[in-house]
Amino acid sequence: MTEPNVHPTAIVDDGAVVGDGTRIWVHAHVRDGARVGRDCILADGVYVDIGAVVGDGCKIQNNVSVYQGVTLEDDVFVGPSAAFTNDRFPRAATRDWELATTLVRRGASIGANATIVCGHEIGAFAMVAAGAVVTGDVADHELVAGNPAHRLGWVCDCGRIASREHDRPEDLRCERCRHS
Repeated sequence: MTEPNVHPTAIVDDGAVVGDGTRIWVHAHVRDGARVGRDCILADGVYVDIGAVVGDGCKIQNNVSVYQGVTLEDDVFVGPSAAFTNDRFPRAATRDWELATTLVRRGASIGANATIVCGHEIGAFAMVAAGAVVTGDVADHELVAGNPAHRLGWVCDCGRIASREHDRPEDLRCERCRHS
């Protein structure tokens, strides 16, 4: 087992759980009560809030905030400056704040500057394109893009396009994986 590698400018609060082999870079902050799995990379400026969960093998790029109520399962990729929300009706001053959860399933990828509106699930091995605004659930292997995000097709486990059809095909392997 390899201890986590925490940059001197990063903050890992007492009570945060960080798995072996995880690397936490410049000005990242992992809050008390957050859980980060093994062999993750939290890049510059990443913030993991109280109660947020990051699974094993995740890679979270620069300037991403994983807020309370967000769970990333194993092997999730989050691109630079992607945004998660956790409040459907945000106000600066309110006493009736309600946490809305977001679940990102195993192997999913979220592109740079994408926004994931709370209360939704991103399916296993799904691909959210850069700049997309996700306002609903995304199915396993589904490729979505745009504002609001809409289906462009389906992706292979490797991340390449398997189909541009609207309906999910039976074989979700791309040409490369199908012939290897």
